Amino acid sequence: MARLTKLLSLVRSTGPEDRNQARVLDAALLAFLDFGIKRTSMVEVARRCGLSLATLYRRFASKSDLIQAVALRQTREFIDEVDAVLQRQVDRDAPAEDQIVELFAAFLNGLRENKLVHRLLATEPEFVLPFLTTQGAPIIELGRDYLAEFVARLQAEGKLPEYDPAPLSEMIARTAISLALTPQTVIPLGDDAAIRQFARDHVVVSFRVPQR
Repeated sequence: MARLTKLLSLVRSTGPEDRNQARVLDAALLAFLDFGIKRTSMVEVARRCGLSLATLYRRFASKSDLIQAVALRQTREFIDEVDAVLQRQVDRDAPAEDQIVELFAAFLNGLRENKLVHRLLATEPEFVLPFLTTQGAPIIELGRDYLAEFVARLQAEGKLPEYDPAPLSEMIARTAISLALTPQTVIPLGDDAAIRQFARDHVVVSFRVPQR
């Protein structure tokens, strides 16, 4: 299996935010949603979070650092939500098919409900598209490594046969990014029941789930 990259470890190891850090990131996210990233100034973020500009710059040396911190937090929250969905499946010792279905639904719902991604794709595609296309290797690797970790666990539990999970995981990660970039699709993204049925019909087979 491909070695886990630093990005997944970084997301998982990010510690809890202190009160001021949380205030800054909350304020920055709301400003990004209201104005977009290009039009949001550090002055606006400082005003919204109730800190002086000097204090804000002591925490984040540049706007780029602040953007990265918001992106890391968004990613961590996404991973935490997917982890929670999968943990419920683990707790009930769900079969591989059910876990795959719930993972697929959690990924799609997380993409569908991310307001910042949709805001940027609609209003500032020139800012966000490089990170999802020509400069998208870290995002692809993050998704691939997460899925490879998921497959490896199911293999260790005897619920999936042995195979290298990296190629399959990368294919699914790339598909997820494509759905985020181009949400116009015949795949039923807006219907949870239909998403799960789609996963049972078309996604589960890719994981080579043994016939029960």
